[in-house]
Amino acid sequence: MAERKNLIKMKGNPLTLIGNEVKVGDTAPDFQVIDQNMEYVKFSSFRGKVVVLTSVASIDTSTCDTETRRFNQEAGKFGDDVMVLAVSMDLPFAQNRWCGAAGIENVKMFSDYKDASFGNAFGVLIKELRLLARTVHIIDREGKVRYVQYVSETSEEPNYEEVLEALKKVV
Repeated sequence: MAERKNLIKMKGNPLTLIGNEVKVGDTAPDFQVIDQNMEYVKFSSFRGKVVVLTSVASIDTSTCDTETRRFNQEAGKFGDDVMVLAVSMDLPFAQNRWCGAAGIENVKMFSDYKDASFGNAFGVLIKELRLLARTVHIIDREGKVRYVQYVSETSEEPNYEEVLEALKKVV
């Protein structure tokens, strides 16, 4: 499995990402994650929709909380053709608790804790922490990657305006 260094940092310290980099123009690789009912869900089941695919280290951190709430707010503006999915290594029980407390209705949360299928497929698994890097991918209805953003410092939020502008071009 490929290793990529110095794309992201935690508190200024470089980290290593495991897996091949997924780039704009690539076909999004399939993966399976676990939903809040402890059932496997394949990414390919969202084919035909535009997908904003975010990954966060842990929903219980303030930055991940803020990011997911913001995407939940924005997702309601794009209608049923756009799905916003958030993936973390948190257990489905923790994700379910957090979503309920935060009133998250427009973002679907998934866990990669068991197999790291998403982390490996998209090359965003942090080797040193076994957490996911903060990234945003936009995948079109045909499964092509149309936008990628790696947030270089794990404690920072993504550039929301850039993501939303890219999404408007795909929708």
